[in-house]
Amino acid sequence: MASPHPTLAQLRALVGVADHRHFGRAAAALHVSQPTLSSAVAALERTLGVQLVERTTRSVLLTGLGEEIVRRARGVLGAVDDIGELAIRAREPLVGDIRLGVIPTVAPYLLPQLLPTLRERWPQARLRLRESQTATLLAELRGGALDLALLALPTDEPGTAEIPLYDEDFVLVTPAEHPLAGGVAVPVAAIGGQDLLLLEDGHCFRAQALEVCREAGARERSTLRAASLSTIVQMVAGGLGLTLVPAAAVGVEVGEGRGLAVATFRRPAPHRRVGLAYRLTSARVTDWNLLAAEVRAALPGTGLALAPVPAAAV
Repeated sequence: MASPHPTLAQLRALVGVADHRHFGRAAAALHVSQPTLSSAVAALERTLGVQLVERTTRSVLLTGLGEEIVRRARGVLGAVDDIGELAIRAREPLVGDIRLGVIPTVAPYLLPQLLPTLRERWPQARLRLRESQTATLLAELRGGALDLALLALPTDEPGTAEIPLYDEDFVLVTPAEHPLAGGVAVPVAAIGGQDLLLLEDGHCFRAQALEVCREAGARERSTLRAASLSTIVQMVAGGLGLTLVPAAAVGVEVGEGRGLAVATFRRPAPHRRVGLAYRLTSARVTDWNLLAAEVRAALPGTGLALAPVPAAAV
């Protein structure tokens, strides 16, 4: 009697549940309905004749066997994806779907310059964008729902490679009448004792900004957090405190007539490195390096002094 064979859809469903530990979030990441995902996992359990998932009202756990099957399923799915990617790559570069995840503190500021260039230069590339926080993007990258992610480096994510793209200074946004408003080469220590407004938990930029706060002795107004830089900047305009933003955000978030000002820090200023992360098993590394070159070429369009990281640094 032949052994039962799970389908790829069933394996993807199980890996999605393992990554997110939640049926709803896993279904959203895989772009299927929750009933469809649940049915796929249940069908896999029936096919194999074993329990893989423990379902409770509060959490989703994998059995010991479930964890082992997930580990092997990742290898199977990665190999299958690579077969398709090899065929695409053999035809011509940057053709077909490119599933790109982008963190919220990069997406609104870089994509408007990047997307028109990609459409013009690589019309056969179908970019599928996903904006979310770093942890979610990395989980979806691991599970195969994304091809690569544009985020702050390093990620320290096992099984991934990184392509550094550019370095970006942090700047200080203040009310227009604040003593630090419009300052140039401001020492980081100058924000000591100030109230800073930061993003909510889960944003990597929050962790980076907290490091600056600790170094300078600034205080976070922990009762006032927001999901976006736009909201935080509006809080600053309302006189609730100061905030740090990446330099690329200034042109979008801080404009004339809003009662805001920007101060730059003395060099070496607090900064972050932004780049691409992709799976080590990907067969489209040449494509990802081409995409990296397009991102670097788009940087002058931001009108900001972002420092591209040359390809030799990869």
